[in-house]
Amino acid sequence: MTIDEDAANLPAQLDSHGVDDSPEVSRSWDHIGAIIVDAALQRRQNYHATVRPRVVALIEAWPDAATTSGFRRHLDAGMLSEVIDWPSPGRLAQVEDMTRVFESQGIETVAELRGALGDPSSRAVLREALGAVRHVSPKTLDYVDTLCGVSTVGAVEE
Repeated sequence: MTIDEDAANLPAQLDSHGVDDSPEVSRSWDHIGAIIVDAALQRRQNYHATVRPRVVALIEAWPDAATTSGFRRHLDAGMLSEVIDWPSPGRLAQVEDMTRVFESQGIETVAELRGALGDPSSRAVLREALGAVRHVSPKTLDYVDTLCGVSTVGAVEE
């Protein structure tokens, strides 16, 4: 990975401070499916070329997946790989596992996700449950904060 590729993958905190040359200011979504897919795909991928177009395609194809239950209905239909044009089973399994965590924690909307992450006790439980998902690192957990609009400085420290 080159330095340019590394810069393209930095979280929104750096984007919003002018480190990224793109016109995008923030990486937040008001769509649970988009948050889950973005968080699952971001590892070792170029955000602008690979992740963002797939998340936008998901939102356009599945607007009712803005809730966890809506996203679950679509996941159960088995069409995610086609909608986001992603054949790799590992990332798709990560999406499924992260969705199960949201379901088990009773998180249905982005507002509920933000609320859970804003409450210290539920934050710890949610982060522990998400952290048990394969390939969800502390950096990914901080990135989920960014994606739902909870500001964290630690997302770029690791």
